[in-house]
Amino acid sequence: MDSLVHLQQTHEGLCLFHSVCKDNSRKIQSLGFNVSVRQGCRIGSVKVFDEDKSCFLVLCGGNGNGLRGKESFRNKRRSLVRAISKSESLSSDGHVSNLDFKNGGSFSSGSSQYYSSRNFEEFESNNNLRRLIRNGELEEGFSLLESMFYRGDIPDIFPCTSLIRGFCRLRKTKKATRVLEIIEESGAVPDVITYNVLISGYCKLGEIDNALEILDRMSVAPDVVTYNTILRSLCDSGKLKQAMEVLDRQLQKECYPDVITYTILIEATCKEIGVGQGMKLLDEMRSKGCKPDVVTYNVLINGICKEGRLNEAIKFLDNMPSYGCQPNVITHNIVLRSMCSTGRWMDAEKLLTEMVHKGCSPSVVTFNILINFLCRKGLLGRAIDILEKMPKNGCTPNSLSYNPLLHGFCNEKRMDRAIEYLEIMVSRGCYPDIVTYNTLLTALCRDGKVNIAVEILDQLSSKGCSPVLITYNTVIDGLAKMGKTDSAITLLDEMLEKGLKPDIITYSSLLGGLCREGKIEEAIKFFHDLEGLGARPNAITYNSIMLGLCKARRTDRAIDFLDNMVAQGCKPTEATYTILIEGLAYEGLAKEALEILNKLCSRGVVKRSSAPQVLLKI
Repeated sequence: MDSLVHLQQTHEGLCLFHSVCKDNSRKIQSLGFNVSVRQGCRIGSVKVFDEDKSCFLVLCGGNGNGLRGKESFRNKRRSLVRAISKSESLSSDGHVSNLDFKNGGSFSSGSSQYYSSRNFEEFESNNNLRRLIRNGELEEGFSLLESMFYRGDIPDIFPCTSLIRGFCRLRKTKKATRVLEIIEESGAVPDVITYNVLISGYCKLGEIDNALEILDRMSVAPDVVTYNTILRSLCDSGKLKQAMEVLDRQLQKECYPDVITYTILIEATCKEIGVGQGMKLLDEMRSKGCKPDVVTYNVLINGICKEGRLNEAIKFLDNMPSYGCQPNVITHNIVLRSMCSTGRWMDAEKLLTEMVHKGCSPSVVTFNILINFLCRKGLLGRAIDILEKMPKNGCTPNSLSYNPLLHGFCNEKRMDRAIEYLEIMVSRGCYPDIVTYNTLLTALCRDGKVNIAVEILDQLSSKGCSPVLITYNTVIDGLAKMGKTDSAITLLDEMLEKGLKPDIITYSSLLGGLCREGKIEEAIKFFHDLEGLGARPNAITYNSIMLGLCKARRTDRAIDFLDNMVAQGCKPTEATYTILIEGLAYEGLAKEALEILNKLCSRGVVKRSSAPQVLLKI
């Protein structure tokens, strides 16, 4: 691209050329020749234009000795932009304004045609860049940005910042960093937001050292957001000391911390050192004229509760209005959860009532904290009372409100009540999630009601709730224990069709069921299939096979499996040895079984307390 310089106007930083235009009869006169400046460093081809007695030099790109290729071109362009900016003005997007050096306005139309043409191409390229990034075509946008850079175009900052953000979201921080490098090398000036986006991307991936490197190389002054992003990452990583060093650096740069800065540091201090030191930071914060907000106080109250000082937390909560800050629902939830965890559920219910009276509306989380605690304590009646209060306080119960109740009823083997509340849940427009169904299926299988469990499992997809691995494992285990391994294998096939990969629990349940049913050869086949899938059998898997073999009076084969078990690095359990001892006795080798039992007891492999139970079976 050519650069245009007026011959009769000089600027600091530009080489001074003199030319006398003797012939004004032609409107435009073009003279082409090469000029060498600065001890033979060739800039390139120079064209002289004379229009209305105004003479211009056009510095055309060339491959001289001092500057070569694209790098030469970029350096010349950057020098020109810097030179003009010292005496005239640049437009907001970093382009040279159309300056009229003769009349204080703009280039005349004829002499600026080439410049305008390149300016238009650059404008179109930036438009295309914006379009690609807006459409999520990041790789295409990156390719266009690189080609713009090699042509010497100056990219707009806004789409480049969006490109950096997009690459960071995709965890492609190296490409995001390359975008920043292109911005800087092209002559454009990145703003603080551009740097902040890249720093945030690095921090979210835990690449804090790279974030600090970007902080060091920033060409603009970091703002409080820059420092807060880095401080948050350091504090979340447990690097409080390094965070304090960054804070000192921030203060040296006269970038003053805000309430977010102090809240981040107070939270980290409470976790790593203690609330006492956190309170000192609070005092420092106030002394510097930075007013704490409700989030700051919530952090401190949470720290106090975690230190087991619930009464102090309650007092702090009550005193907050005197500090000029009203507690919010999160503040109350922190204290409420602490009350429940320490067994003070009556105080928790009282606090809930006080919240309502003070005009602080409880949230769904508030009620769920209480319901969950009461259900764990077996106080299902009180939990139901809390559940019924929710709509009256403008809260709609969700699955997390009902799940503890269903779990409580299942634990008490009151399946009728569990099913009843499942129906109530649906009738109120709250659809069960997979946790709800897993809870019910576990209880049903435990009670031997596997047929109902299979019916519910079959209906899950139609209810918009896709079964997961644990769902199938629960029902397969229930079927296997009820001697229905054929149905269990059918479910295994269904799992595979849906793309769910069985795990060691799945196969252990099936192997155990097959062995109990005497289908030992089928069980062994499944065992070898398991090895072929790359899954590593555990002690439970081996024990199931050995138990089945011993029951089939094939203890010698069971001993072979013991050898294989040890060879594969799977440590035998006490149950492994007692299965083999009982197997020997079952085959009429009681004397040998007793000798092995005594040896194993003397070595501590089998507990002597377990020996009497084994002897009864010998």
